[in-house]
Amino acid sequence: MQGAERAMEQQGVGLAALMDRAGHAVADAVFRFAGHGPVLILCGPGNNGGDGYVAACLLKEWGQEVRIAALSDPATDLAKNARANWGGPVEDAATVTPAPVIVDALFGTGLTRALDVSVVATLKRLRASANLVIAVDVPSGVGSDDGAHLGAVPADITIALGALKPAHLLYPAAAQCGRTLLADIGIAAQSSWSVLSKPALAAPDFSDHKYTRGMVIIAAGDMPGASVLAATAAQRAGAGYVAVTGSAGGHGYPAAVVHRNLSEAITDVRARAAVVGPGLGLDDAARQKLESLIESDLALVIDGDALTLLSAIDPARLRERSAPVILTPHAGEFSRLFGATEEISKIERTVLAAQKWGAVVIFKGAETVIAAQDGRACVTGQASHWLATAGTGDVLAGVCGAMLARGLGGFEAGCAAVWLHGEAARLAGPGLIADDLPAGVRRALVSCA
Repeated sequence: MQGAERAMEQQGVGLAALMDRAGHAVADAVFRFAGHGPVLILCGPGNNGGDGYVAACLLKEWGQEVRIAALSDPATDLAKNARANWGGPVEDAATVTPAPVIVDALFGTGLTRALDVSVVATLKRLRASANLVIAVDVPSGVGSDDGAHLGAVPADITIALGALKPAHLLYPAAAQCGRTLLADIGIAAQSSWSVLSKPALAAPDFSDHKYTRGMVIIAAGDMPGASVLAATAAQRAGAGYVAVTGSAGGHGYPAAVVHRNLSEAITDVRARAAVVGPGLGLDDAARQKLESLIESDLALVIDGDALTLLSAIDPARLRERSAPVILTPHAGEFSRLFGATEEISKIERTVLAAQKWGAVVIFKGAETVIAAQDGRACVTGQASHWLATAGTGDVLAGVCGAMLARGLGGFEAGCAAVWLHGEAARLAGPGLIADDLPAGVRRALVSCA
């Protein structure tokens, strides 16, 4: 955003004009969502506070009952000018009486330290009496770049100015934002990071057959239930042929799943992708399966136990592969494989991991980040927290395999799989178990054609 602001200035659009647009966006949101009740705008010393002063002027013109309270005098020239244009009384935030609608314009992006305890106390006191809290850009007291919780009080609505910030998507900050709405303020912010969106996945046509739709190998191991979930999900996600290796028939596999020997399946020229890890185990046989697949020319999804085994393998071996690799760690697996780097954001950590291993990394969690070694990253919005149950990762691995088998690049396959997985969870609803997801994947896939 700072780079975009500098670019706008070079084009003759000053920061004052951008503040005016931001203030309009905030005032419009208050006018639409808050009704005509009394509004209290809390203004900080920086440009976030300046946005609040601009919004107050507009609301007053539109007939809204509005008051302003500040922590201190404005500290920037833009904020000083905005306060001068207000011209009305400015109350002390520490002692101001509450209002039904609170606009939080205290601290915006760039905050790196915890809020003062007195500020937190003020916010909590006013929040307790308010029917609606609207935050300007981000709630005061979150780390905009890393999603840290620095004392914020939850907002009901957050008006993101110009572009979403990591705090709108990364927890714990995202939980403080309420419903986030993006306001266009006429600034073109470019980024290699984006929000996950529905993929475009063509349905089969008259020229397709089971092998053109993609053959996926599932390397089964000690826990057949995990490979059942992965195989079923791969089929429901559109793979035309799914072969399970290392597992006897039965165990709940779909009747269409074929059971084959691993070495035979790997050399089948029709095979395109393999999934290794769900229920694999950690013994020598499991290690050999992973080694065989790494040495193959297949696109790979490495999940579960295989991620633990991967810690003993030189990352250069994955970087040197020509076929794409997707790694799907949860937080514990990520720390074991990539180390603890909590001082930077989850997005940055995932990008660094992707670069280290030359793979696409899907860092699962309350928010999921998909990153490629070229620096691209995609972050989920608010996915179903019901996904925090056993076996859902096995389903995701199977869907990833199907996306690779249909010919998508690693990053595109990972993004498509995560979207389908999340949509399947939404369709399944509360109380879902992993077994519910493959049917939802099928319904989600239909909506992408």
